[in-house]
Amino acid sequence: MLSENSKPDSEDVHIRVLLVDDQPIIAAAVRKMVENEPDIEFFYCQNPLEALSKAAEIKPTVILQDLVMPDVDGLTLVKYFRANPATRDLPLIVLSSNEDAQTKFKAFENGANDYMVKFPHKLEVLARLRYHSAGYIHLLERDRAMAELKKSRDALKNELEQAAQYVESLLPAKIDTPEIRADWIFKSSTELGGDCFGYGNIDAENFAMYLLDVCGHGVGAALLSVSAMNVLRSQSLAGVDFHHPLQVLDALNSAFLMERQNNMFFTIWYGVYNFRQRKIRYASGGHPPAILISGGESSELTTRGMVVGGIEGTRYKEAVADVPKNSKLYIFSDGVYEIDDAKTGGVMSFSEFRDKLGQSISTGESKIAQMFEYAAKKQNSTQFQDDYSMCEITFK
Repeated sequence: MLSENSKPDSEDVHIRVLLVDDQPIIAAAVRKMVENEPDIEFFYCQNPLEALSKAAEIKPTVILQDLVMPDVDGLTLVKYFRANPATRDLPLIVLSSNEDAQTKFKAFENGANDYMVKFPHKLEVLARLRYHSAGYIHLLERDRAMAELKKSRDALKNELEQAAQYVESLLPAKIDTPEIRADWIFKSSTELGGDCFGYGNIDAENFAMYLLDVCGHGVGAALLSVSAMNVLRSQSLAGVDFHHPLQVLDALNSAFLMERQNNMFFTIWYGVYNFRQRKIRYASGGHPPAILISGGESSELTTRGMVVGGIEGTRYKEAVADVPKNSKLYIFSDGVYEIDDAKTGGVMSFSEFRDKLGQSISTGESKIAQMFEYAAKKQNSTQFQDDYSMCEITFK
């Protein structure tokens, strides 16, 4: 059995003709036709039982084959060539003294590409050899290009998967302390996305939490997302008091102007919870409102600021909200509700998402897991077009 490696390389390949015929006189005639053609190499196989191994050895670009031979019927040999991966697409021209239409029909039915009655004029033979070989060489070139493309795409996919794993490794650990429980769910999109989030103590009395979403997808979006996230994690914005969200957003806007970030910007919600006062001070820039749920009532926390990096000199506002005991705060990206409805063909609205989020659940159930399942069922898929990011902060 021939292997795929029996095919000729497409680089610098020229015409290789393999004649399979038990009559040496036919071989001499064909050799005479091509001997002064510099672009054509001629090879001869007298024994049809050796035809497959000969093809593996010389890697022809076209085969000339007789129909009437000892040991192996010509039509059967055509089937053998078509059954092997290496010769499945190889042009095969049948040579026969038989002009019967039924014989021609059988030859083509079994996989022949062409049929010549012995013996045509030299110019016709050369034209057919060059025509069929050119088509096969182009096919090899296409296959080689496709293989290189697949190799490149596989390498890129692997790199993107590694990048996605790196981004996910930066996400915070889920926590459960006497004051706060923090849970989250993150599902990366079909492409490398730009969602990041985090939380943690600023000091003994204040707990910061944030979620940002870079426009677009791909490596650029992920790099900007990680850069902004690292600035927030390390609190490395000069002259900024991270207890005050408006200062944080003002500084982020100056540090990440879109003209210096390949015209990319991001949205963000940033809040600081004070344990003693039980208040959240927050600010948002182009981001969906966070939703605070307490005692069955929900409220939207937003200051409706511009996207971060959009306009130099933008000044942001902050607001304050009271946080009763056992309140839950949900911070999320727009990927959790801007999803296609498989039934209606529309897109889930923010109000539908908010109403579903406000519905009570049984003790022990996870609200964010329920919301993910609801969204997945809505679009009839667990694979999202945008990153699915949601944090649930419970204030005990």
